[in-house]
Amino acid sequence: MVTLLVKIKPNSKQLKMVREREQDTSAVTGAIPPLESGDHLTRNEFERRYHAMPNLKKAELIEGVVYVPSPLRFESHAEPHGHLMTWLGTYQVMTPGTRLGDNPTVRLDLDNEPQPDAVLLIDEAAGGQSRLGQDGYIEGAPELVVEIAASSTANDLHDKKNVYRRSGVREYLVWQVLDGKLDWFVLTEGRYHSLEPDHSGIICSQVFPGLWLAVQALLDGDMARVLAVVQQGVNSA
Repeated sequence: MVTLLVKIKPNSKQLKMVREREQDTSAVTGAIPPLESGDHLTRNEFERRYHAMPNLKKAELIEGVVYVPSPLRFESHAEPHGHLMTWLGTYQVMTPGTRLGDNPTVRLDLDNEPQPDAVLLIDEAAGGQSRLGQDGYIEGAPELVVEIAASSTANDLHDKKNVYRRSGVREYLVWQVLDGKLDWFVLTEGRYHSLEPDHSGIICSQVFPGLWLAVQALLDGDMARVLAVVQQGVNSA
């Protein structure tokens, strides 16, 4: 007689039940499991595991699902990130009442705690819509969130974009590096609409007066032009 072994792949509901049982078990034993991409966690459990992994520098909870990114390449992420931070930093130092953050944890709701590449926010004392909690984390939606994505297939333009929209992030900028494209969305009547460049190829923020971006210059790495344009924008505000 021949015995056949059949391997049955659990469905997403079964996987979720297993992970929930693991959370219950860890609570009893005191052991803290590591964060892994695909885990379905509450925000409290996500933070508990994240705090237990001091060497982990980035993890996100999007719609209750954990995302732990791969190591970042220089030309497709680190360098574009540096250029965006240079542009935003130039604007922020010349614009009182604004604050700039690099990869901050943002508590949006009970199922969503992203860690965007950059945020530009209006200080709470100046009427901003987010605040810093007692433990130093951003709570609520920053006015501007910036993400660097490999392409249009990245989660930044799908689930994460919907989370930011629903949470009230007023402007959302996504640089799709491999596609050589940049999208800047503004929240209007509950929906994101694209901001288009003017005849000079410049996009102007609808939330931050003077925050101007020479889009093609940024894509080409011409930071001298990018900084000259934002300086012009600040002077005109």
